[in-house]
Amino acid sequence: MCIFEPKSGSLLRTAFVNPVTVMTDRPETDAMNTEQTLSNTPKRRTLEELMEMKAPELHQVLCAGHPLDPDALAGRQFLGVDLSLPGWARKILWHTFRKTFVRDEASGDVRGWNVRMEQHGINGPRVPITDRRGQPVTFGHYRVRSAENMRFPRGWSGAHYLDYGSAGNTFFDLARLGRTPLVAVNAGSQELLLGWEVFRVGPAMLPMALYWALRDEGPLEHVVAPPRAVPPR
Repeated sequence: MCIFEPKSGSLLRTAFVNPVTVMTDRPETDAMNTEQTLSNTPKRRTLEELMEMKAPELHQVLCAGHPLDPDALAGRQFLGVDLSLPGWARKILWHTFRKTFVRDEASGDVRGWNVRMEQHGINGPRVPITDRRGQPVTFGHYRVRSAENMRFPRGWSGAHYLDYGSAGNTFFDLARLGRTPLVAVNAGSQELLLGWEVFRVGPAMLPMALYWALRDEGPLEHVVAPPRAVPPR
């Protein structure tokens, strides 16, 4: 059970209600049934709503999240948006970034990496920062893994996480410590994802008060090899 429990009547309910409309010859009854159906339809959350939330609310959304479809993620890239850093830290680091997903031909895993982006806001131009060779600056490679046999802190028990420890990151890239839970925010859709930073240090899993969202921005534009060869599992 997640630490942050949704309150009764909250929009963060994890169950869906599938109402059955009873047809009658009374228009007012049909109207009432229709209204009830609409009221029971789960609300689809937006990136803008997530950006207004504090950590406890974001954790509730994470706990109520939905499993990923890794096959559908492959070949896509996402706008990444930090949801937790203070303003001064965003000026030093970043507010937006890019996450990618591709099918690894050697292992069959779905893997990906982060891309540093010019900072133009969530709706501005999406321009990767490039190196001297004109290639996008990338870091923090990961692989999509099943969380079935993993034990995460704060009661999270979702279906998938991003494993940075088996993706070929170098020793000097501290992202290699990441074991990041990732969920779909809305049922039946991978257009909006929510991630949570958890680091594995030895046997310990260290939760951070750092959350970020991903919004689908289309087909993958550029494929990057892992920094180091990844041995088969």
